[in-house]
Amino acid sequence: MMEAFDVFVARYYHVTFMVVSCIGLYMLIDSANLVKKVIGLNIFQMSVFLFFVTAAYREGAGPALITEGGGPYANPLPHVIVLTAIVVGVSLTSLALALVVRVYSEYGTLSEDRVEEVMANE
Repeated sequence: MMEAFDVFVARYYHVTFMVVSCIGLYMLIDSANLVKKVIGLNIFQMSVFLFFVTAAYREGAGPALITEGGGPYANPLPHVIVLTAIVVGVSLTSLALALVVRVYSEYGTLSEDRVEEVMANE
C-alpha cells in the first residue's frame, strides 16, 4: 500500500495531469452552457501541455547545445510541440467563441438544450 502512495508522490505531475484532464473533460461533457464547454476544452488542452512538458523533463539535463564534457541533454522537441499547440489552441478558442457569439445572436441563448429545442421547432 505504501509503495503505491510513494509512486504518486514521486510522480505528482502525472497525478496533476490526470486530475486536470478529468476536470476539463467533465466540464466539456457535462455542461450545457457553450462558453463553459469552451473553457473545459481549454482546461483539457492545458493538461495535455503539462503532460508533454513534464514528460520531457530529465533530472540534471542541460540545454541541447553540444559542448565539451557533454552530459544529459534536454530534448527541445516536446517544448516546441507545446508552443505550436498553444498557438493552435488560441486559434481554436477564438473560433469557438466566435461561433458561440453567432449562436447567441441567432438563438438568443447559450444553453445547448435550448438551442436544440429551438432548432427542432423550426
